[in-house]
Amino acid sequence: MLKLDIRYNNHPEDVKSYDTDKLRERFMIEKMFVKDQMQFTYSHHDRIIAGGILPVDKKIVLPVTKDLGTEFFLERREMGVINVGGKGFISVDGKTYDMVERDGMYIGKGVKEVVFGSLDKNNPAKFYINSSPAHQAYPTVHIPFKNANPKHLGDPKALNVRTIYQYVHPAVCQSCQLVMGMTVLEEGSVWNTMPCHTHERRMEVYFYFDMKEDTRVFHFMGEPQETRHLVVANEQGVISPSWSIHSGVATSNYTFIWGMCGENITFDDMDFVDTKDLK
Repeated sequence: MLKLDIRYNNHPEDVKSYDTDKLRERFMIEKMFVKDQMQFTYSHHDRIIAGGILPVDKKIVLPVTKDLGTEFFLERREMGVINVGGKGFISVDGKTYDMVERDGMYIGKGVKEVVFGSLDKNNPAKFYINSSPAHQAYPTVHIPFKNANPKHLGDPKALNVRTIYQYVHPAVCQSCQLVMGMTVLEEGSVWNTMPCHTHERRMEVYFYFDMKEDTRVFHFMGEPQETRHLVVANEQGVISPSWSIHSGVATSNYTFIWGMCGENITFDDMDFVDTKDLK
């Protein structure tokens, strides 16, 4: 059985009064990977599940949990996976796919058995997952890193040269409402996006990784006129509600995985906020 860390919705008026500890309690995912376990967080913001799977000494099977009220995990859900560790594999209803570093996978609604494993316990796979409710069954798709759809953005003068790799996205595969990808910042670039934006029709989860031990990301959230920030270390995540901005700057370059779910799967559905209007 899997026990989920459940986080409830937060109204923006309430968040105005949160101190640092309360912000971290409600929106931070501080521990993403635990040896031979699934470490999952369930957010009531669009009912997304985000977390990590770290198989070292044994394979890990996607379990049944009473928190979902279904017969099996993906009975009414879809899932996106990106491997941020060593070589591993995923078995989907008996079919096995090799998963090297930065390989991804979309697993559709209705899949009954999903098994995660590593090929080398000294350099185990680290499977980061996002899962959202689904109304339609779409085929499972293995997404090697070379098949992710790249978009090159940014300007050295703005310190934000980056490549966005779209994995679970209409350009790569079909999904119900989950959209997922990875953004890699170039050396010397530290802003993941500015001017910032919201998307009222979708929430988002950020997972920051590929960071040095002393690197920190300052993740900005809150309403545009009531901004807040969280200080994020390597392999930590942030739940970002639809009403919140999401933008970040770090002490060095880094990589992050973004996952969204909600009303649509339109990647460019963003409401930009002029920097001069931020407070």
